[in-house]
Amino acid sequence: MTDASVNEYTPDHEKEDAGDLLASSGGGPKTQIIAIYGKGGIGKSFTLSNLSYMMAQQGKKVLLIGCDPKSDTTSLLFGGKACPTIIQTASAKKEAGEEVRVEDVCFMRDGVFAMELGGPEVGRGCGGRGIIHGFETLEKLGFHEWDFDYVLLDFLGDVVCGGFGLPIARDMCQKVIVVASNDLQSLYVANNVCSAVEYFRKLGGNVGVAGMVTNKDDGTGEAQAFCEAVGIPELASIPAHEDIRRKSANYEIIGYPDGEWGSLFGQLASNVAAAPPHHPTPLSQDGLLELFSGDAVGRDVVLKPASQADLCGADHAPKPSLEVIYDTV
Repeated sequence: MTDASVNEYTPDHEKEDAGDLLASSGGGPKTQIIAIYGKGGIGKSFTLSNLSYMMAQQGKKVLLIGCDPKSDTTSLLFGGKACPTIIQTASAKKEAGEEVRVEDVCFMRDGVFAMELGGPEVGRGCGGRGIIHGFETLEKLGFHEWDFDYVLLDFLGDVVCGGFGLPIARDMCQKVIVVASNDLQSLYVANNVCSAVEYFRKLGGNVGVAGMVTNKDDGTGEAQAFCEAVGIPELASIPAHEDIRRKSANYEIIGYPDGEWGSLFGQLASNVAAAPPHHPTPLSQDGLLELFSGDAVGRDVVLKPASQADLCGADHAPKPSLEVIYDTV
């Protein structure tokens, strides 16, 4: 990766720390590190909780890390219980003059290991910097020595902050998965993630997009059309089903091998494991809109320039500018 990608997206005081923690992350050589992105509320946490549970039931050793300031990635996995976040725990331990231990921040359920990086309170800090600080703490806990088959990183995809884009910008993961649905907003975010992947690939990066999970699929087909248009596979289609909605709201895992939805998540686990990283072809804004019918997006609207009189009212009288142009004085 060239320095250009770091300079544009990462503040100076973060560059060295980011490089150090990423250079040694990921456990053994067999570990697959996968970053998952998607629009807020699209169902990343639901998908990842059930995916990680299914992987563990298949005999894999899985670490699920929530990299979202909301710290809700692991709530479904733990029946609605909130994990103590690494950021909060590290701060409390520091005030008490104590060291953070693995058992303070990492918890297990049926073979799945999970933790939340956390972040600052609303309006009180940089969420991206919090992500970097969280991984620095993991390094001190021996993250680079841990032995996992899969490390799943849950990132929100609505922002362009360098901290949240770190896995793509600095080759932290081998591949990216996007979660979306048949709506313009979630596909817009998915397209932005594909654009980021391609941008950094042109700068020398190696991360690719393994594919997309369509959540709450109502059968209208826009998500599938998006996958075909950008050149990535659809790894799974999770239907908009009342049973799934109800169980998710009740913090119930549905990714059991012998459950009603077991085959769906079993196939997703297999697809995630086998899918190679692809180089997507992101769509333009017009190309994205073409996935939807014209009446759904109001495509017949024409941009009409506004004038100063429109902004100031009908009685507006132009006044001479008080600006001094020194080149002409």
